[in-house]
Amino acid sequence: MISIGGLAFVQYRYLRIGLSLARLQFARQISDAGADIRSGLYANNQLTYLLGSVLERDSTRFNTGMDHMRDASRHFLEDYLKEKLIDNEIDADFTFELMTRDSSYYLASAAGNRRPDPRSAYPIELDGYLPERVGQRLILQLQFADLTTYFLLQLNGLTFPSLLFLAGILIAVLWVLRTYYWQERTITTTHEFINNLTHELRTPVFSISLAAKILREKLPEEEKPLADTILQQTARVSGHIDQVLELGNLERASGSIPMEPINLAPALRQQCEQFVALCDLEGIRFTHTLPDGPLQMNGSVFHLENAVSNLLDNARKYGKGSPVHLEARRDSGRLLISVKDQGPGMAAAEQRRIFRKYYRIPEGDRQEVRGYGLGLSYVKTVVDRHRGKIRVESEPGRGTEITIELPLSNHGSENL
Repeated sequence: MISIGGLAFVQYRYLRIGLSLARLQFARQISDAGADIRSGLYANNQLTYLLGSVLERDSTRFNTGMDHMRDASRHFLEDYLKEKLIDNEIDADFTFELMTRDSSYYLASAAGNRRPDPRSAYPIELDGYLPERVGQRLILQLQFADLTTYFLLQLNGLTFPSLLFLAGILIAVLWVLRTYYWQERTITTTHEFINNLTHELRTPVFSISLAAKILREKLPEEEKPLADTILQQTARVSGHIDQVLELGNLERASGSIPMEPINLAPALRQQCEQFVALCDLEGIRFTHTLPDGPLQMNGSVFHLENAVSNLLDNARKYGKGSPVHLEARRDSGRLLISVKDQGPGMAAAEQRRIFRKYYRIPEGDRQEVRGYGLGLSYVKTVVDRHRGKIRVESEPGRGTEITIELPLSNHGSENL
């Protein structure tokens, strides 16, 4: 709307300049027309003789009444003035008054105005035959009606395209605003639906977890690992539900990650141990390399654990059963965590899209896809909030490696 106001102001200034130029041009044209009119009424001719007789109220040489003579003189003088004005490219409506300064002699057009607007009145002082006959100075005053409209019509090459241009921009802005508000409502509705759905899923997940714990107590020792797997996966599902809710919070302007001094090393080791157990059940070989000592940084253990978990899950799902390797290392004050698989890999075009929300990579001719397209979008959001970076290295048929870089720090807590 500010741009519309700015364009309207610029257009207004252009119109003001155009009107000023039109007034100057009109003043020159009316000056030239006045000179032609004055020259044509200087000598004694049929028109000036008729006008002089009417002004003196002398009808002795005409076989008609004074009223008819006055009407005829108005008609002939108006035609004469119109011809001279058109010769000077003036096609505006006008009225006229022919009078002495004391108005003792007076002749006006049928629509004459005895109180003309000084801004649109152009007096022409006559000389020659007519003033000499009546013995007084004569003024022929031309009065033009609504010169502003006339000037705007003369500027239609500037006015109408500009108005159309402004109207087009206004329509475009209104369409963009309408689309924006429609998308905003759609996004809000979608977030509300997802939030409601995830909240509803929490109840059955909690019930499954509780039932698995009770069942574990009744199982013999050799069967308890099965119950432990159920509990672990139930906890993962619960974590995914929390992740969806957190992603919605992070996408809102008010969403922030509470940052505090943490040591990520214990959480990273525990996560690798849990992933080893999961891969053993699925027959997938998982190896990991972790650095010695603490990994101090400002961050959120919860969100970083979820981010790494997403990378491991993607490698497990899309790696087609290939070995998965996680490596964490320090490099110039930063922590680099890489997750690599030996799966089918991906093309460069897909690498640019995988961090988009809801994007899923198609597989094979059946266009089979897995997941909901939220995992890597969440990972990128978490990494960005930790002032980190994420990159992908992949080629079709050669696997995929995703690396996140996080700044190591010993500073206090903060919110981002």
